Amino acid sequence: MALLLALSLLVLWTSPAPTLSGTNDAEDCCLSVTQNPIPGYIIRNFRYLLIKDGCRVPAVVFTTLRGRQLCAPLDQPWVERIIRRLQRTSAKMKHRSS
Repeated sequence: MALLLALSLLVLWTSPAPTLSGTNDAEDCCLSVTQNPIPGYIIRNFRYLLIKDGCRVPAVVFTTLRGRQLCAPLDQPWVERIIRRLQRTSAKMKHRSS
């Protein structure tokens, strides 16, 4: 029993400690994504965090009107709808300013 305890402590001691951003290389990566739909009217903008950016969990990060950042999965229809709406709104704003 003591040998098992000593071995367990040795494994814990030599294992790397998780950082604040988990095992992601980039500091601003999502550790998980919400499967619950986020109301589109509270979203101000978005950005992608992908595996090629050093993130283990690919995600869309929505920024709310209050500045909160919410991680969402790339492949959900509700995520795609919000992105399309934001892109249309952005295109209209650019067209008006020209």
